[in-house]
Amino acid sequence: MLKMRRFQTTTALLLMLGMGAGALSPLVTPAPVVAQTQIQFTDVSSSHWASQFIISLAQRDIIAGFPDGTFRPDEPVTRAQYAAMVRKAFNITNIRSSTTFVDVSADFWARTAIDEAYRMGFLSGYPNNVFEPNQNIPRAQVLVSLANGLNYQATTIASANVYRDSGAIPSYATGSIAAATEQRLVVNYPDVQALRPNQTATRADVAAFIYQALASRNQVATVQSPYIVQVSQTTTAAQSSITSGTNISVTYPDGDKIVLLPDETLPVTLQVAEAVRDSQGQILIPRNSEIIGELRPVTVGAQQGTQFVAQTLVLESGRQVAMQAQSRVITTTETIRRGASIGEIFAGAVLGSGAAAAIGSVTGDDEIQTWEVLTGTVAGAIGGLVLGRERVEVISVNPDSDLTLTVSQSVALAQ
Repeated sequence: MLKMRRFQTTTALLLMLGMGAGALSPLVTPAPVVAQTQIQFTDVSSSHWASQFIISLAQRDIIAGFPDGTFRPDEPVTRAQYAAMVRKAFNITNIRSSTTFVDVSADFWARTAIDEAYRMGFLSGYPNNVFEPNQNIPRAQVLVSLANGLNYQATTIASANVYRDSGAIPSYATGSIAAATEQRLVVNYPDVQALRPNQTATRADVAAFIYQALASRNQVATVQSPYIVQVSQTTTAAQSSITSGTNISVTYPDGDKIVLLPDETLPVTLQVAEAVRDSQGQILIPRNSEIIGELRPVTVGAQQGTQFVAQTLVLESGRQVAMQAQSRVITTTETIRRGASIGEIFAGAVLGSGAAAAIGSVTGDDEIQTWEVLTGTVAGAIGGLVLGRERVEVISVNPDSDLTLTVSQSVALAQ
């Protein structure tokens, strides 16, 4: 089981909870509302997708409508309004002391709510004690706020990859959204498979998320809705296998390009760019899993090239599985001539040690010492490749287009 910390001190998380958890629109309004014994909003019919969530929370005085009898379910929610909702919805032990936000005045209508939401752990601010109370909040940040505030931890990061647009989830939000998904906090309308993590949350969205958070604590009755995301809290990867012929999209997080000599062997670790799923849509290999292998020399006819050969799959749980998979043979070359400016040629590149030595010998460019260089092995003597020459030829690998892998032998994932 993955251990997700309740709080993180990185700037990214501060930005997320400070900026996201407070970027909601008018779910709770500072204006007086019409008192109602039987809650009914003129713009929330019984067939509205969020009707059960909205009416139930309104009956509990957690959310309110506007003086004209409307709820305005499609309007956004501000950070201050979200704080007011959280304060009313949850009564949990404070985990930290109050703080002072420079942009929340003593007479600001939601100052007390912001302080209590902060002390309970649902919200944080930006650096320099900025809260941005009037900023709208994205859907992902609402879910992160709820998961962190309720101290929910994911059993597997893979739970965040069940969405068609999981690639859009900010990196800091992955663990918390995985936890929120497992706890059934996520409600996606109109497409249950589309999270839309960076889209501004509406009043209806937030009502649904908070209701589901209360339901997860058995504080309200569960409701039946086709838009509630449901996943098993155990990964299917432990019971499945990757069949031969499966393609795996990968990225290389350390650089935009890999440069090596034609006869150089270079160890490389790639990341899975898109989750690999079975025919039922269940995740077999989560996004961001690692694939360890090496670029190896390959001769195609009279031409030399390189090919990535996978050796080990490292799932996000840390479990390692032997893997046999290969990329296509890459034969793209670049010729480096004496006097060339490597800064222009290799911007964003990672060099093999053999290629770095050869390029340095030809160009005499000391800048090569400041570049990221990976230790590799070269079959021939590097000096023999460049001595007396005015140029050297290297292989250039574009990871995004060149390193899609094809599984050559089924990979058993069962433990």
